[in-house]
Amino acid sequence: MRNLKVCQIKALSVPAVSTMQSCGMKHFPPPPNYDHIQIPEKSKLKFIDKIPYLAPGIRPPKMQKRLRLMRGPETVHNFLIHKQYGIMALGGGRLKWVHFDMMRLTIGRKMDPERMFAVWRVDPPWQPVTRKGQGQRMGGGKGAIDHYVTPIKSGRIILELGGKCEYKEVEYFLHDVAMKLPFKAMAVSQEIMEKTKAEEKWKEDNNQNYYTMKYVMQNNLGGCHKWMSPFDFKYLGKYL
Repeated sequence: MRNLKVCQIKALSVPAVSTMQSCGMKHFPPPPNYDHIQIPEKSKLKFIDKIPYLAPGIRPPKMQKRLRLMRGPETVHNFLIHKQYGIMALGGGRLKWVHFDMMRLTIGRKMDPERMFAVWRVDPPWQPVTRKGQGQRMGGGKGAIDHYVTPIKSGRIILELGGKCEYKEVEYFLHDVAMKLPFKAMAVSQEIMEKTKAEEKWKEDNNQNYYTMKYVMQNNLGGCHKWMSPFDFKYLGKYL
């Protein structure tokens, strides 16, 4: 009888610990639903030709530099059609055929074609770039066509990648491709683009600095008109 009372006292002195208190309550959200996404038959990026196709008997035309094709913001192809992931240019530049092939091979090796797909959002190389041979004198007309390029503006979506996958699965190789391009670019998702646009609008609406770039340029503060170009007036120093 005495041993039974001692056991009862010891049992009452030990605090009761439940499983919920020791482990904590866990809440895992349900995985995203990808039932509405359809994978096309050819899920990988298409092969891009080095030279644009011309009808037989047509001489390949030459062209000026046309740097305006790389200046300023992109106003048309600046959003994701499939609302998933892609690579966006942060500055102007030119894409050569070697860059197209690098993107095609890298993404083709690292993506899962059974549940992912990728599409181009830029045209194949179409603008001719001429070059004269080494050691030639100045003059004598425009040189021969050396290669073709695709001009890119800031904010242009270069390619899109989608499918039954999350951004964390594709971010690492999209970032790897973006770092190898000849201009600044970044891997983006639909959420990142919406968040960036909202932040830019918030900064513009809540700016407390009276001397904005637009005000400085329009009022010629510090005599800035001496070293400004027409593109500075047009884009207010945002796109170089």
